[in-house]
Amino acid sequence: MQHMFKAAVVQAAPVMFDRDATIEKVRALASRAASGGNRLVVFPEAFVSGYPKGLDFGARVGGRTPEGRVMFRRYFSSAVEVPGWATEDLGSIAHDNSIFLVIGVIERAGGTLYCTALFFDPQGNLMGKHRKLMPTAMERVVWGMGDGSTLPVFHTAIGKIGAVICWENYMPLLRTAMYAKGIELYCAPTVDDRETWARSMQHIAFEGRCFVLSAVQFLRRGDCPADYPAIQGDQPETVLIRGGSVIANPQGVAIAGPVYDTEEILSAEIHPEQIIEGKYDLDVVGHYARPDVFRLVVNECENRTMEHKREQTELL
Repeated sequence: MQHMFKAAVVQAAPVMFDRDATIEKVRALASRAASGGNRLVVFPEAFVSGYPKGLDFGARVGGRTPEGRVMFRRYFSSAVEVPGWATEDLGSIAHDNSIFLVIGVIERAGGTLYCTALFFDPQGNLMGKHRKLMPTAMERVVWGMGDGSTLPVFHTAIGKIGAVICWENYMPLLRTAMYAKGIELYCAPTVDDRETWARSMQHIAFEGRCFVLSAVQFLRRGDCPADYPAIQGDQPETVLIRGGSVIANPQGVAIAGPVYDTEEILSAEIHPEQIIEGKYDLDVVGHYARPDVFRLVVNECENRTMEHKREQTELL
């Protein structure tokens, strides 16, 4: 059984559409979190470099505008290749601060963007990634869907770490898959700033008998470029995403947060023994399961557009 350690969730804003400046902000925030003794630091969904709340990218049923295409190109240009130089920089942040780092990025691959969570160990290694399986509503205009090949739970020195992004947390079968993989440090990066979100995180912690660490962005109009056409208006102080970050223990009790309407780093003590104590009376993939009645099948294959096949001919 691991000993107690501290973990943090970062509630802050990126520098919208500016990958380099956002990574430098990650460096400063991660250093602050590490200085507080935190060994795991979780950043929000789409932090590098931005969740474009309030934009429509010129999309209408049956049509797209030229201006929307330009905005998408701008968004694409600020995205992250995995692996690439940006992941090397993020890895160096984890290494320099001796932390496990979980951070939401906009990943680009080919001509498609994905909402992705990246995982780094204290040596700066990119352990892997999780692509959001189901973008929500208008997100589907600008993000592709992940597949079952990126549903990792990493066995680390501080526990088993995985991530479920934003409204994926409302997919019961995805949660079940994470529980079956033994997740203990359930990271939930998001931009959902409603009060119902924190209650959902407490429910998941209780259901999975795990620690849930949810980092939410805090974004104001003033954090965005001057030509950012948000429907909420142009006043710099207008809040686009108000936060609500929270950490919950395996009994579903909030042990840090939720906090709204400010940038903040929330920290809590993680007591791993509480996981086993919780599973004493509720293990939803163990003694509290009924596999003779219900069984989950997960396709963890990568879905590719093209497969290379070469016929072999016999030499006579």
